[in-house]
Amino acid sequence: MTENVWLRWPSREALSRAGLPGVRRALAWGTRLVALGVLLGVTFTDSDLHGWEIAWAALGAVVCGLGIRGFWNTTLEHRLLPSALLLALLLALAVLAQGAGLRAAAVVLWCGCAISAMERLPLVAALPATSVALGAYAAVDRGGWPTVLATTAGLALAGYVLRLDAEARGNAQRLLAQERAARVAEAESAALAERARIAREIHDVLAHSLSAQLVHLEAARLLIERGAGRDQILDRVVAARGMAREGLAETRQALSALRGEMTPLEEFLSELVAESENAEVTVTGERRPLPAEASQAVRRVAQEALTNVRKHAPGADVRIRLEYGEHEVTLDVRDSGAPPGEFTHSGAGYGLLGMRERAELLGGSLEAGPGEEGFVVTLRVPV
Repeated sequence: MTENVWLRWPSREALSRAGLPGVRRALAWGTRLVALGVLLGVTFTDSDLHGWEIAWAALGAVVCGLGIRGFWNTTLEHRLLPSALLLALLLALAVLAQGAGLRAAAVVLWCGCAISAMERLPLVAALPATSVALGAYAAVDRGGWPTVLATTAGLALAGYVLRLDAEARGNAQRLLAQERAARVAEAESAALAERARIAREIHDVLAHSLSAQLVHLEAARLLIERGAGRDQILDRVVAARGMAREGLAETRQALSALRGEMTPLEEFLSELVAESENAEVTVTGERRPLPAEASQAVRRVAQEALTNVRKHAPGADVRIRLEYGEHEVTLDVRDSGAPPGEFTHSGAGYGLLGMRERAELLGGSLEAGPGEEGFVVTLRVPV
């Protein structure tokens, strides 16, 4: 629901003078002090005050100062009734000053109340208050009606201009605060995303390697307990050592990737298939550097897919195709299936789940399932 402009207060940022340049603030305070000094000098030198009258005038000045400060605070807190009462007190003091012959003080109070009401109160209260103050000023002004009309119109316009200036400054302060908050949120989001990326790298690199080592070492322990032959135990230990070396190499690659020191993707895939006798890689499309996240996703999916082939279809032929499209990059890994008589197992599928989650985090997709001959893994990542 749209807020009623007549009932809307100027914002607290506007009323508090926050964000004013130091020079402008110093100039404003200097102008006020000079005006106050001149006003007090004129009041107490050009008037016929004597004795107790001077004391009453001084007390009135103190009360006026307290009233102005109170009006400032209550308008800053958006409290309409106390603000209206304090403004009425100041207008009454101006009437008393006029009755006591302190015309300069009365005129300054009336004009100041008119401008301040227009600047700091909702319009529904500011217009009546400004009208009363300027009407009182016009009633005692000794100039002709054109001069009075021009002066009152100028004072009302000055108050409204100050109101617009304060609201513009308040809006700028709010936008600046929102921008700072957005930057902080963006930095926190980037930090969380980076932590998540590091966590995924650690999981992808170490989880498979350590779990495989644990399997081999546990098998070696069972073989020792059963009194198996030396060669069987040694095979398990050698396999665990090989997994440890692979895990260390992959950890170094992951650290290099996190530092942005990755080798070209095509070179990485060529090195990956060089470790297998029955694998080949084909690259199509216009080659170009990929974002770090997309490049790392392709690398991890290729590694996981080849690992699955070695586990579930040892000896099968593997064809890897990397296609650079206009808006996405596609990795297709196909195997020919396990040779006849080879033992295969399905596994728990956690590797495929991790690959799929990695692809979805990048806005891509991963499809994995049986193909015409063996198993097919297809990764699509937008770039």
